[in-house]
Amino acid sequence: MKEIINGFLNFQQNVFPERKDLFKSLASNQNPKALFISCSDSRLVPELVTQQEPGELFVIRNAGNIVPSFGPEPGGVSATIEYAVVALGVSDIIICGHSNCGAMNAIASCACMDTMPAVEHWLRYADAAKAVVEQREYDSPEKKLNEMVKENVIAQLNNMKTHPSVSVALRNGKLRLHGWVYDIESGTIMALTQGGKQFITLSENPDTCFE
Repeated sequence: MKEIINGFLNFQQNVFPERKDLFKSLASNQNPKALFISCSDSRLVPELVTQQEPGELFVIRNAGNIVPSFGPEPGGVSATIEYAVVALGVSDIIICGHSNCGAMNAIASCACMDTMPAVEHWLRYADAAKAVVEQREYDSPEKKLNEMVKENVIAQLNNMKTHPSVSVALRNGKLRLHGWVYDIESGTIMALTQGGKQFITLSENPDTCFE
């Protein structure tokens, strides 16, 4: 905790004064360009990976970068998506998984989660990805995990499309969906091609999007 407080003090004393004009412009308004949905994992920091300034990304983070399908009792993720699309008018939504994801590893390895019933329930939103992965054979647990991470991104993008605000924006050509997988060790991002056919290197294909 001491390191966190010291970090804030450094921000307040050294960083904030140099960026005072930026924060003043953000004090009463925000205009983010994209909604970025990622895992809560401490190793993936959306603003750092994408080098975006404060005010440029609207962010949702949760275990497994999950997007529940829209239903009669929408929760916090659904409400945040709706706000981003309708109120903020974001033009892009990115769902970003990452290598060595603990949530996806728990699913892929069928880990016992009796002591974490809330986590177990939450990860059921990745059942579609699990079903696809379980139909294949893998040479190693690591390869199975990597596929689980990718299939989960695809599953959550499909869940995303069940949200009315997203469906309307897509139909009107005002929104694009992106599926990414970030590799922690190499710093690379693989992007899902149109229709979810395959993942390709984002740096070599910067215009790639799922829909």
